[in-house]
Amino acid sequence: MSTKLNNPIWVMSSAYDKLSLDDLISTSVAVGAQGVDLCVFRKDGTREDHTATHLAYEGFGGEQAKQILEKFNTAGLQLSLGAFENMIGGDPAERIKNQNHLLRLIRIASLLGGDANDVKVGTFVGYNHELGNQIDGFERNLEEYKRVFEPIVKYAESLGVTIVYENCPMEGWRSSRFSSTYNNLPAVLAARKLMYALIPSKAHGEIYDPSHDIWQNTNPVDVIEAMDIDRLKRVHVKTTRNLQTKARVDWGGMYPMQHVSADLAQKAGVDIPQHDWDRHHYEAMLPGFGGTDNMDWNAFVGALHRRGFGGPFEIENEAKNSKDTQNMHAINQGFKNCIGFLSPLLWDLDAAHGYQYKKGKELIVPTYKEVPEITIDKL
Repeated sequence: MSTKLNNPIWVMSSAYDKLSLDDLISTSVAVGAQGVDLCVFRKDGTREDHTATHLAYEGFGGEQAKQILEKFNTAGLQLSLGAFENMIGGDPAERIKNQNHLLRLIRIASLLGGDANDVKVGTFVGYNHELGNQIDGFERNLEEYKRVFEPIVKYAESLGVTIVYENCPMEGWRSSRFSSTYNNLPAVLAARKLMYALIPSKAHGEIYDPSHDIWQNTNPVDVIEAMDIDRLKRVHVKTTRNLQTKARVDWGGMYPMQHVSADLAQKAGVDIPQHDWDRHHYEAMLPGFGGTDNMDWNAFVGALHRRGFGGPFEIENEAKNSKDTQNMHAINQGFKNCIGFLSPLLWDLDAAHGYQYKKGKELIVPTYKEVPEITIDKL
């Protein structure tokens, strides 16, 4: 009798930004994954930390969709799409490009079968600091979110596609000379609940990454127990080791380390950020690779299974000892070890093979229908 929900373990392709799609597929199979979340960032985008583009999105049509589905079926893999940008703030011209790219990915997801094949589209929402700096700035951002995303969600729903928001606060997305590190609206559970209340459609949900709550001193198990579990479509596998540094004592665990002049900091004997992401005294890790972290994975997975979550666990490799080494062997080791770590938590024991995933269903090649591209001004 099965005791687990047989969740598949996927690879997020951001760690393999130098690989072609074919090499990414073969590498994902080799490390033991059951699916790939394809990062499809804009080729003309402004992000420097994530640049992977594993799908030729220009002129994408039904024939290309059929070829992609056949590649993934041959490899025995599932897939999703994602590009994580600021959709409601930042430079106005870039914002429009980001919104149009999200619409492009929704269309491509529909050609790949959409919800029928569990092909979701991952995104950030971002944050508008011009609104945020005003009184009631957070609610103003919620209102801007509704204005921008209501037609986008309606469009996705019309094509049978679900949008999923990731909860990273993007704490390094602005210069460390700014005091706020809250740069992505769905970074806390309250915001996500408010977003669903503003747009009740079932065509949007979330990717939950517990590592972001760990450094904010929030227990991910409590978040799982308090969320609308039907909104949860993906779990990001990444974890955090909170650093016990002098800077954490000086600045505290709840507030970001701030920027002051180097001379004053030296005179006072306090640390200041060395770069924009060096704010919250933590280190990104992969569970089961290179040491212990501040996450109780047994309790976390237990809560997910107790609430009936059967979706993919996607490994997002940002670990200092794996992805950041830029060494392909270390990157692959990180994924393999992480899959080994998760296997007893997610899969039943097979007498002949040990802990093993029970093969999922094949991707359906849908009947092609013409879906023209659309831009945000035409919604």
